[in-house]
Amino acid sequence: MRKNLEIPKGKRTPKYRFFEILPGFISYAAIILLFVFSLIDPVLGAIYLFIIIASTLVKAISVAYRTVQGYEVIKRAERVDWRRRLEDLKDPHAAYERLRDDNSKSYHHEEHIENLKLMAAMPSEYLDPEKTLHVIIMTAYNEPIEVLRPSIKAIKSSTFPKDRIILALAYEERGGEAMAKTVQTLYQEFKNVFKDFILIKHPDGLPGEVIGKGPNLTYAGHKISEYFKKKHLPVDNTIVTSLDSDNRVHPKYLDNVAYEFVTHPDRQRLSYQPVSLFMNNIWDAPAPTRVIAVSNSFFNVITTMRPHALRNFASHSQPLQALEAMDFWSKRTIVEDGHQYWRSLFFFGGDYTVLPIRIPIYQDAVLDETFLKTIKAQFIQVRRWYYGASDVAYVAVRLFTKKSERPMPFWQLFPKFWRLLDGHVTLAIMAPLITFGAWVPMIMNTSSHAMVGYNLPNIVSIIETFAMIGLIATVLVSFRMLPPRPAKYRKGRNISMLIQWILLPVTSILYQSIAAYYAQTRLMLGHYMEKFDVTKKVVKK
Repeated sequence: MRKNLEIPKGKRTPKYRFFEILPGFISYAAIILLFVFSLIDPVLGAIYLFIIIASTLVKAISVAYRTVQGYEVIKRAERVDWRRRLEDLKDPHAAYERLRDDNSKSYHHEEHIENLKLMAAMPSEYLDPEKTLHVIIMTAYNEPIEVLRPSIKAIKSSTFPKDRIILALAYEERGGEAMAKTVQTLYQEFKNVFKDFILIKHPDGLPGEVIGKGPNLTYAGHKISEYFKKKHLPVDNTIVTSLDSDNRVHPKYLDNVAYEFVTHPDRQRLSYQPVSLFMNNIWDAPAPTRVIAVSNSFFNVITTMRPHALRNFASHSQPLQALEAMDFWSKRTIVEDGHQYWRSLFFFGGDYTVLPIRIPIYQDAVLDETFLKTIKAQFIQVRRWYYGASDVAYVAVRLFTKKSERPMPFWQLFPKFWRLLDGHVTLAIMAPLITFGAWVPMIMNTSSHAMVGYNLPNIVSIIETFAMIGLIATVLVSFRMLPPRPAKYRKGRNISMLIQWILLPVTSILYQSIAAYYAQTRLMLGHYMEKFDVTKKVVKK
């Protein structure tokens, strides 16, 4: 079973290569088709483009609605006393009797009462909340202590009992002597805060590994398993959360995850996905990376409102028992987070779900030492994210195979495959078609039908005006999401936070479309990305 989960190493089969080429082929063909249709008949080109633009309008309205809805849901989840709810689970019958006539409209209050009722009726199906453990694996490469310390302090500030948190700082040997000194300093500072603080050094150059976060996580996972055996700790009541060095958990996050873990009998077939918000240093970042950071935060807010489409991204939590069974994360991809969804889905034969946790984990926007370095680092980061197109082939070869070899039913997997493929193609084609597509029919054809081509830019402009309504709504929400403005910045910084959105067309083309085409072209040519280019973390003082 484990062998079937792995990404091929070296030469791929013709079938696998076909599906590696497919996303890039469709993305290039979608642009070429506009020119071909416009050359044949400008009306045909206009209809083709109009269908794409109209679908964008529908999506823009949906984005605005989901963003506002998601933001409100996050705020409601943050107001819940998850520690108190976990306390209720210790004596569910008494808590049920106390709360069953309570008409509170707080987040998932009715669901909480139903959980108490079920736990009181079938106690053997549920865990003891007092015995739940959290293991946090924080990965690091060469980040300064100014980045790592606040992330550890955020865990320390958690409302979850610290004597049931095991923190593993998994650092890379290739980080050098400076990294080794940093982790020792942090160990001395925090060694008495948690149940245990473990330092795990991932050796450089182990066979069968790409240079990336996945191998580090998996190596740390095996060390954690050894630790649990040595200490005779149970794995079935333990949750593992992977964190990047700049990730700062909300104080209630661990309690929220523990609550969902305890109250779901199928807990081993679930992973728990928080909302990633790139807001730690948003006031320090330059305008282009601020736009991207806020846009990506919006995307994560929207996705949490669509559980059927939710996949693992960045930091997430998963049961230790399940991770051990599937040999933790992949060591052969630089996008181990999104790929983990597919590994888990296939390992459990389709009986696997990503459960949305509406409590955020805060991350850094891209920030390097200079403006130009920041712009370059941002492109490197998003092209790595969009290399998730490599999962199209991984999923397709399991979908389009014999029924006896398919890990789950065809019609259960096909919609997931389609959303994966459509998402990566849309990333590549949408920005250039919206920005420049309306001019193509007019330029490519001067026939008597070309009047349609001359009018098309005006029609598209009207549609885009309606789409701006969605953008305005999301911009207003973005101001509510921002952390307090640091004292070192004057109020004029607020104005720049508004003006920055004129950069959206530029960032959409450069950091969305071009980055997506870059990743998909690498796949088409078989020039695989096998090195995780770490985004440098700079703290602006």
